Amino acid sequence: MANTYLNFISDEHFLNCIGNLHKSYLKAKNNITKNKFYSNKVDTIKMTLDSKFNDIDEESLIQSEILRQIDKSINNSIGTFHEQILGGINGYEIGSLSGFDIKATNDTLFADIKNKHNTMNSSSSEALFQKLARYADTYKKANCYWVQILAKKSFNTLWHGDINGKEYSHSRVYRISGDRFYALLTGEEDAFFQLYKKLPIAIEDYLNSIAKNQTINDNSAIDEIKTIANSSKRTVLDQITFENYSYYLGFDKL
Repeated sequence: MANTYLNFISDEHFLNCIGNLHKSYLKAKNNITKNKFYSNKVDTIKMTLDSKFNDIDEESLIQSEILRQIDKSINNSIGTFHEQILGGINGYEIGSLSGFDIKATNDTLFADIKNKHNTMNSSSSEALFQKLARYADTYKKANCYWVQILAKKSFNTLWHGDINGKEYSHSRVYRISGDRFYALLTGEEDAFFQLYKKLPIAIEDYLNSIAKNQTINDNSAIDEIKTIANSSKRTVLDQITFENYSYYLGFDKL
């Protein structure tokens, strides 16, 4: 039976990938409590600057920080989404914590996938090149790729250059943009464009197929912090700062 959405993966696999990503969205957005909000240290210096320079009230600041944390979590999940999509192409599989994100089942290709081109510093770039070079040396017929799903241009080129003062190159280690990598694995030049066009349709079909009672609980962090701030007679921003940095010198005086 012909696929409804994409030629290169089954409808079932496509909808499963969308379902996994939807669960990540629900988890990220579901009831950000005070403890969850504080799980990553809150930059109250930046919040102070935003409040004064952008004329933002304290409650809006907290809501903005919550949305930033949600967005960071979802960006990670979108990278996983691409890995799962590509792992459903015939002849390829995902790495499942094996040191690579995607590989050819016949060991002729290994890839590490980053959703954006600017997510690595020089040390991370160096470590990634060395890892890909090891795969290329171990598997003599393998081409190895650093995949940038969202790149500044469309390219597929050997990865060589100066990283941390050392010159790196390998005859089978490449950098490649997302569109070119989708084309490489599928054999269809516009495969990434096809994904873009069919994704809204498939999402609608997925959402129509699931129970409508998957609700999102309201974020309680703001109310929890305001309640404690009222009791301690601190401003909301001072309360956040105290709860995050009371062990810093002088901050116990807040």
